[in-house]
Amino acid sequence: MGTQAAISCREVAEVVVASPAWFAVHTSSRHEKQVAVQLAGRNIEHLLPLYEEVHRWADRSAKVEMPLFPGYLFVRIVPERRPDVLRVPGVARMVGFNGAPLAIDDAKIDALRNAIRAGLRVAPHEYMKVGCRVRVRSGVLRGVEGILARKKEGDRIVVSVDLIMRSVAMEIDGADLELIS
Repeated sequence: MGTQAAISCREVAEVVVASPAWFAVHTSSRHEKQVAVQLAGRNIEHLLPLYEEVHRWADRSAKVEMPLFPGYLFVRIVPERRPDVLRVPGVARMVGFNGAPLAIDDAKIDALRNAIRAGLRVAPHEYMKVGCRVRVRSGVLRGVEGILARKKEGDRIVVSVDLIMRSVAMEIDGADLELIS
């Protein structure tokens, strides 16, 4: 019975190690859609989130589907399939640290997929971390500078009046903010 338990533990360990995870893949410039087609042809689960953007030319305008994360898409693989992904034409590398790809939390990918499936309007936005200095681009607070803070619901900007050493937090739409370099 002790031998059987050891085998079961090993089998469970192998299942955990071999379970697929989401990874970010960096592509050559403007090759996201071609890489997605190649991945599909190789039966590699992937996600290339797209959004619609209106492009205008001198003679016409049209809605164009653009990658939500230019230069990136996501694959769900077991680590052993990494070489299969890296061999796809247009793949530059898998995103990670010290040469090892880092898995992305399933919840983040699920949230992204759910938003797209629900028809929510998605668009790229400048990456901002809590604590960064930001400026309001539009609305009644246009031009106000502060620190980005987040509460349970939505974004807030913290505006400080240095002279009296006091601050106030105001709710604001994150799309109205720009990073101050």
